[in-house]
Amino acid sequence: MKLISIVVPAFNEDANIASMYDRLVQELESLPYRYEIMFINDGSSDGTLQEILKLAEAHDSVKYISLTRNFGKESAMLAGLKRIKGDAAIVMDSDLQHPPTLIGEMVAGYEDGFNQVVARRSRTGDSKARSLLSSLYYKLINSITDVDLQDGEGDFRLLSRKAINAILALSESNRFSKGLFSWIGLSKKTINYENVLRTDGDSKWSFNSLVNYGIDGIVSFNMKPLRICFYTGFLVLILSLIYIFFTLYNIMREGIGAPGYFTTITAILLLGGIQLISLGVIGEYIGRIYNETKQRPHFLVDISNADEYDEP
Repeated sequence: MKLISIVVPAFNEDANIASMYDRLVQELESLPYRYEIMFINDGSSDGTLQEILKLAEAHDSVKYISLTRNFGKESAMLAGLKRIKGDAAIVMDSDLQHPPTLIGEMVAGYEDGFNQVVARRSRTGDSKARSLLSSLYYKLINSITDVDLQDGEGDFRLLSRKAINAILALSESNRFSKGLFSWIGLSKKTINYENVLRTDGDSKWSFNSLVNYGIDGIVSFNMKPLRICFYTGFLVLILSLIYIFFTLYNIMREGIGAPGYFTTITAILLLGGIQLISLGVIGEYIGRIYNETKQRPHFLVDISNADEYDEP
């Protein structure tokens, strides 16, 4: 029998761990597969680790990794993927907003030969402002990046062993998994589901976190922002030269008039703003180069009952 692995990153989710396990087992027991459930404690400060340890002590199918601190969801997912042994894996959030009832349908897609089976959620329950911003963001990112991202598609997906190995082969420090899942290609099937609202606990995604995550997506998969800086600078240079020649012509023709305060301030603000934006974009790329050159590990493990997977 093939083995299905469930990868569940968790950060301060002690209220949901036991319910998550019960819901998962209810779905997995009906499948003709062996299964393992890998919980990753991402430096939680509540009782998340204790809840996971209770389950691991009572059930051999429960594996766990506890990281030394909060490294972020991207690193937690990578930690899980490195230590699961399944022929396929399903990545799920621990807050039950990813319905376990979709597992059977995802496995059916895997049996049909798809390397990725992606669950795409609706925007039901989201505010109009958030839905609009999300839609605009995906239109922007798809117009400037080299990967195709779909609104509503996230980390909730099934990956075949081939897809898992492809993801593990990508070693960059600044990871944007949505983009990585798209970049590796491979056959994909999408299933749709209605958005599920959180019932216990609070979301760990603040507005600042979402903004930073969005910037990661834009910067991680293209060089176009740097090219835009070049084109913008070149355009401003041409316009400035035209303005200089036009002003010089007027001076030679009519003489020096009253100083143009508005014109001077406008030029300074325009050029200063473009320079600061350009420096910010360049700095973002340089910062990523700096992080990559340090070659620090993506995460550090405190305790675990699972060894790293060695491909047979």
